[in-house]
Amino acid sequence: MAAAEAAGEDAAERHCWVCFATESDDRSAEWVCPCRCKGSTKWIHQACLQRWLDEKQKGNSTGSVSCPQCGTEYHIIFPNLGPLVYFLQQVDRVLSKVSPFAAAGIVVGTLYWSAVTYGAVTVMQVVGHKKGLDIMERADPLFLLMGLPTIPVMLVLGKMIRWEDYVLRVWRKYSSKLQALQTLVPGVSRPGLHVPLPESRYPSDHLSISRTLCGALVFPSIANLVGRVMFRRVNSSLQRTVLGGIAFVAIKGALKVYFRQQQYLIQANRRILNFVEKEETEKDSAQLEEDSGSEAGLS
Repeated sequence: MAAAEAAGEDAAERHCWVCFATESDDRSAEWVCPCRCKGSTKWIHQACLQRWLDEKQKGNSTGSVSCPQCGTEYHIIFPNLGPLVYFLQQVDRVLSKVSPFAAAGIVVGTLYWSAVTYGAVTVMQVVGHKKGLDIMERADPLFLLMGLPTIPVMLVLGKMIRWEDYVLRVWRKYSSKLQALQTLVPGVSRPGLHVPLPESRYPSDHLSISRTLCGALVFPSIANLVGRVMFRRVNSSLQRTVLGGIAFVAIKGALKVYFRQQQYLIQANRRILNFVEKEETEKDSAQLEEDSGSEAGLS
């Protein structure tokens, strides 16, 4: 019975499930039955199947492909290769597997040596050019290779410490006791709020990777500049830079805390207006115009 059904299917006209052409449309086309499908999806042109495989493999000629209907994996064979072609094929496969790791190594190496260079420039900027060079010449090379890259890392980690949040929580907790400072700094105390906000809804300064990275890497230059402006009488370049950095962090933090407190007060004291129909608004406007006109006539 099964043999009879198979003979009947072979006797029926073949249809390609890719291009929908029949056997009578092209007598010279090569047909193939690559899976366990039966009926209209049993046969397919060899050329159509090749094109369909190329689309599925997306350049990976060794990738396996299965029938979308029955799930049978297609059995693909390749012609025999010469020794030179086989060698080049193996080299290409090895390079394809190694290249991602090599690229990652190059990126890591570039970042490492960039961190070393940045650390060396920062040392010369903080303690002075000549003194910085003298310190690095006398230091152990292994210590420099391990210590200099940690400078930008520590700067970034220090930038991520959000001490302003703790100051804000203390400020808002004891703001009712700061009424005396309201005359000096408007907004420092906490007035009556229309909508008291929970802690989770306080407007916050979200951590930005780009801002954190740029702020951390520029910080030594800013600290050096602030130190030169505010602490000119200090002779030591290191002490001047440290004092400038502390002053910059303190001033910036105070302004940031004040700004975020004002954002909180604005958010908490917002109001939503009543909805007024457009017609009522126009009537009110017309009534106001009539009243103003009558008052002008009486005068």
